[in-house]
Amino acid sequence: MDQTSRSANPGMAQTDRAGSDRLIRWRYFKDRMATVAVGIGGVGVLVAILLIFFYLAWVVMPLFAPASIEKVAEYPAPISEPALLLTVEEQAEVATHVGTSGRVRFFDVLTGEMRGESQLPIPDGVGLAQFDSIDPNRGLFGLLLEDGGLLVARQEHKIRFSDDGRTIASSLSYPYGETPIDTGLTDVRALDVRASAESLLIAAALPNGRIELVRYEQEVGLFGGSGELTEDERGTVLLELPPERRIERLLLDPAETWLHALTDDGEVITTNIRRLSEPDRLGPVTVAGPDARVIDARYLNGGISVLVATSDGRISQLFPVRDAGAGWRLQKVREFEAPGDAMISAVDIEQRRRGFMAADSAGRLAIYYATSHRELLNETVIEGAIKDIALAPRADRLLVQSREGQISVFDVHNEHPEVSLTSLWGKVWYESYPEPDYVWQSSSATSDFEPKFSLMPLSFGTLKAAFYAMLFAMPLAIFGAVYTAYFMSPALRQIVKPTIEIMEALPTVILGFLAGLWLAPVLELNMPGAFLLILFLPLAIPLAGFLWTRFPASIRHRVPDGWVPALLIPVVIAVTWLAFALSRPVEAALFGGSMPLWLNNEMGITYDQRNALVVGLAMGFAVIPTIFSIAEDAVFSVPKQLSQGSLALGATPWQTMMRVVLPTASPGMFSAVMIGMGRAVGETMIVLMATGNTPIMDMSIFQGMRTLSANIAVEMPESEVGSTHFRLLFLAGLVLFMFTFFFNTLAEIVRQRLRRKYSTL
Repeated sequence: MDQTSRSANPGMAQTDRAGSDRLIRWRYFKDRMATVAVGIGGVGVLVAILLIFFYLAWVVMPLFAPASIEKVAEYPAPISEPALLLTVEEQAEVATHVGTSGRVRFFDVLTGEMRGESQLPIPDGVGLAQFDSIDPNRGLFGLLLEDGGLLVARQEHKIRFSDDGRTIASSLSYPYGETPIDTGLTDVRALDVRASAESLLIAAALPNGRIELVRYEQEVGLFGGSGELTEDERGTVLLELPPERRIERLLLDPAETWLHALTDDGEVITTNIRRLSEPDRLGPVTVAGPDARVIDARYLNGGISVLVATSDGRISQLFPVRDAGAGWRLQKVREFEAPGDAMISAVDIEQRRRGFMAADSAGRLAIYYATSHRELLNETVIEGAIKDIALAPRADRLLVQSREGQISVFDVHNEHPEVSLTSLWGKVWYESYPEPDYVWQSSSATSDFEPKFSLMPLSFGTLKAAFYAMLFAMPLAIFGAVYTAYFMSPALRQIVKPTIEIMEALPTVILGFLAGLWLAPVLELNMPGAFLLILFLPLAIPLAGFLWTRFPASIRHRVPDGWVPALLIPVVIAVTWLAFALSRPVEAALFGGSMPLWLNNEMGITYDQRNALVVGLAMGFAVIPTIFSIAEDAVFSVPKQLSQGSLALGATPWQTMMRVVLPTASPGMFSAVMIGMGRAVGETMIVLMATGNTPIMDMSIFQGMRTLSANIAVEMPESEVGSTHFRLLFLAGLVLFMFTFFFNTLAEIVRQRLRRKYSTL
């Protein structure tokens, strides 16, 4: 229908305009809906990322919360007799008071109500000479009587259930009988006792300046039970102290290896008691200033570190350290400040962690943690002087006794004392280590294990794995992308590009499996071949190209334009075969038949089968498709008029690529590299299966590593929900999140700057 007929029929024209308007409105509506949908999707992605970040931060924040205490009870002390020992049992419901008269009383922690009492079987007319809390974890304590008799007792608290509910029955038992052991030790100035199922070791400081050791052996039957104690050995260790000096404290370690003697002038002298014939003496180490004295000395949990509190306000931590080739030395590792200006009056140790508490004569209390070197709390808890403190085994309840006879009970909230910025990112001097170091070791078979929570080895391993992966993947992916997009024929490009991109669909667990069980042994057995391949390939490919140019033109013209790179496939295969064929002869001729052993013996380089070289190859193979695809698209999307104009002005294809195409495509290529880097940083399964998972800081290509992601995958199933270990794994996830956020943000910033710089081309 022509224009004249439409003009002659106004109704039809009006109908067409109405239909056109409806179509325009419908398109406008779809455009708006698409814009809204894309906007909602983008905002949703940002919200999801922020929610992940805030959730990780919410789980991690309690790690850095300070300790706190809350008073839950206060009452007059139910016992007026001075205490040799004041403890609280596991459930923090019953306290034990051992008096100077030998009477043991049990009372309710919250009310002070008496729960029972017992009298230690001390012979009539015999006084108490020394007291020793042998093993607080097992409730053992000992009394040395004036006649040389030693009585060892154990406090027991058994939970019983009845119709009336749960009750705790407290009592005493005597592992070596109720008759005191005749040690023959009299006029003892200091005493320490170690008791085990098979033996009893006693160390006593005598007035003549010597320490006498007495060991008793006890036969244990096949079906339990124990026989009588028999004296096994008796020896002396002469300290040769002048008459004006005296020994204030003795400390035997649980392994019965070291004996620490603390003198009245604040020195610690340590002796190896396993070698009495040739004593290995460490020290002395001074822990107190002039005119100061030792107030208290105890072992921290684990029985390695000695904690010494002195009258000048110092609290020192010491432990024996083995030097390389120089034997042992006693090392003063840390020093803590007293709670306040007043003198320290009481100290107590956590039974399951490396924490401790100290109180002073002004009513102040401080909570410390040794490994993280933190003071977690410091505040005044009572008015007046503190006489004694008793911490429950779970470190969740504290009993404070004042000199005025009042007892205050506090609930303690101190969930994660092991964590500080220093312990996470700095070097920490752990027990028995020769020097401060970065260590991650979250668990052990023993309950007195000192957790080591340094994130530095994990972060270092993450960057190390990503570095070697990018070192392998980046040149291959970028050069391959440039050649594919700019020089390769369209027909060959349609084969190569999808083939490489489909590699990205290969599960990384398969790559890790192949790398760990196939590639790692192959590289170990053919190390010279691997390095020969790295040497031969860069030489063989240009040589093959040069020889190809010398072929007759009739042969060269038979190969279609752009298909020449396919001829390199047999060259690469042949060079690879040659390199590995020469591996064994070269290894026998130059490396004594084993290159890994030669590296270890001659170069001092340890070779691990699953190392950074294996990870670099396997993870580089996984990263190549990501970098290649994005970089190839960036080069291919450069407007053709730019390259054609350059060629028209007389530039060669190589000059056009270097000066026109690459600068224009550089924003996309940089993004490809950074996205590949982010992929390598976050990779889990390959590094989990292809490395030794050893959290060490060594840049050697022959050493393994442990990454943040692999550590989370390995340890998260075994961590207790809400524990320090659990939250630290979330912190590792947060650090990994920040790594990827940093790389992606850097990539976007650089990409935008490059885009603005080359937008005028």
